[in-house]
Amino acid sequence: MTAPAPARSPGLRRRTGIRRNSLERWRYRSVVSRSEAGGATVFACVALAGLICATVMVGQVGAVIVARHRVQAAADLGALAAAGALVEGAEAGCAQANDVARRMGARVSRCRVEQWDVVVTAERPVGLGVFGGRSVVASARAGPVEDRG
Repeated sequence: MTAPAPARSPGLRRRTGIRRNSLERWRYRSVVSRSEAGGATVFACVALAGLICATVMVGQVGAVIVARHRVQAAADLGALAAAGALVEGAEAGCAQANDVARRMGARVSRCRVEQWDVVVTAERPVGLGVFGGRSVVASARAGPVEDRG
């Protein structure tokens, strides 16, 4: 014969039932929280990466704008220097424009003289980091003022 199963008190069953229900709830909560764990960290990392990319892009655009202003200033001063040296000849005027542009960190890509007018085109390379490099170009004209009156 088999031995009868030990008797359990009803209070013990109730406590065990409560524990079992709360344990099941805790397991369910832990599964939900585990699937969502780290979501804010991932979002913060993605947002930070986007912010860094936007900052780099703004910096690159700023560098191009500064380079454009510097090349325009080199072209303006080169044209004025060339117009001032035209009394010595067109070659002397363009040589003067080359000298001024070189001192300003640019190079003259084109110097054209028509009578007393000088048109100087200057350019300067701009490094854009991972986007490669480009060349910024600007033109300026200098010469005597025409009387139209």
